[in-house]
Amino acid sequence: MLISAVRQGIADAVTAGVVTPVGGTALLALAYVPDMVPDTPCLFVQPGELIFDKTFQRGVDSLSVTVVVYVSRADDIDSQIQLDAYTAGAGPSSVKAAIEAARGAPGQLALSGACDDLRVVSVRSYQWFVHGEVKYLGAQFTVEVIGSGS
Repeated sequence: MLISAVRQGIADAVTAGVVTPVGGTALLALAYVPDMVPDTPCLFVQPGELIFDKTFQRGVDSLSVTVVVYVSRADDIDSQIQLDAYTAGAGPSSVKAAIEAARGAPGQLALSGACDDLRVVSVRSYQWFVHGEVKYLGAQFTVEVIGSGS
C-alpha cells in the first residue's frame, strides 16, 4: 500500500463526493498537509500510524489516517452549521459518506486500487485550530485503511 496513493485517493473521493451547498464555496481537498491553508473550507489528509504485517509474510498492513476539515470563522453560527454538514454521518455534504463511497463494490479494491478497504471510524476534536498563525473552526476524522503489504 502506497501512502501517497491513499492520501490522493481520499482527497479525490471528497472532491467527487461532497456537494457544495447552494451559495457556498466548494470544499478544497488536499492530499497533503499545507504549510498555509490556501482557502476555506479546506480539507487535508494527514497519514498517521502505519502497522506492518497484520497477516503473515507482508500480507496486510493497516494505516490510520487523520482527515482534517477547516471552515472559515467569519461567522460563528454559520461556521458551525457548515462544519456540522461536513461531519454528518450521511448526506450530500458528508465527508464520511464521500470517502466511504470510494470503497468500491464488494470484491473490488478501494480508492481506485490504492488499498483493499477503508472505513471512517470517528470524528473528534470539533474545536478551534491554529494553522499557520490563523484560527479556524475544524474537526478531525479518523480513517482506518487496510492494504497489501509491500
